Amino acid sequence: MELLVVIAIIGILIALLLPAVQAAREAARRAQCLNNFKQISLAVHNYHDANRAIMVGAYGCCWGTWKVAMLPYIEQQPLFQLYEHGPKGTASDGYGDPPSARPWRNRYSHPVNMQVTTVQIPTFLCPSDRPNAPILGIQSHSYAANYGNTYIYYTEGAKHPSDSTLVHMGAPFDWVRVGATAEAGGGRSQNFSAITDGLSNTLLFGEVIIGQGTDLRGFSWWGDASGFTTYLPPNSPLPDRIYTASYCQNVKPNPPCDVSTSAEPINFAARSRHPGGVQVSFCDGSARFISDTIDLTVWRALSTARGSEPISGSQF
Repeated sequence: MELLVVIAIIGILIALLLPAVQAAREAARRAQCLNNFKQISLAVHNYHDANRAIMVGAYGCCWGTWKVAMLPYIEQQPLFQLYEHGPKGTASDGYGDPPSARPWRNRYSHPVNMQVTTVQIPTFLCPSDRPNAPILGIQSHSYAANYGNTYIYYTEGAKHPSDSTLVHMGAPFDWVRVGATAEAGGGRSQNFSAITDGLSNTLLFGEVIIGQGTDLRGFSWWGDASGFTTYLPPNSPLPDRIYTASYCQNVKPNPPCDVSTSAEPINFAARSRHPGGVQVSFCDGSARFISDTIDLTVWRALSTARGSEPISGSQF
């Protein structure tokens, strides 16, 4: 009888301790995630010092994203050297050439580049997230570039098609439109001086949840998934949007998603597996946790580079 009592007491103690242990583990994972944000933000600053500009967010769908340009600045120079390089002096740091110049050679799925894209890079992975390689063993990651307040493939100054009061006011990362034969105009790298809202008031990176199965969210070697926007609040119950239904799996543990439309274009919200919010970094290199309950107007203002919205630190 006494043995049963002792066993029962031990069981109760374990039940009481388990949540505390899980909370401690999550706190450690969250701290490591925040450190990753600081590392990739510092890498952008080092890149900016060397090139007098922020790297391009993405070259079209498939010819390189900010992750390729960042590799030498997070102590991954060997991986950068493996990635197929274009002619010296072309825009792109040796990647991003349009298909007409080097057919398929710069695509993330080219066999040469898969030596890089199939590597799981810890600096790009939040420890609270779940790794996945949805296509050909190419790894997805947890961090995305800030593409502003409307939708992924934005045009600065354009209104959101379902909300005429919401105008894109610039973002730190831009994307280069790549046509079938050449760059079709638009898109560029920019320097910090162009972020007139202030570096400490402008988001640089945010978290996204890696999609499981064949879900391509977090598949950030691909231009569509390389960024997030603040059109939706953090961890929104509303769906992300992508143009092909098979690219997002609207089943748990994946976040909600739906097919994009003319009224609701391609879009990915900031999301995380941390309770209550998401980790982000700012253009000044700082990083912090943002609550899901942040005012949506403030959240959208934090993503604009040239919106001139009045924001105080107490608002976020």
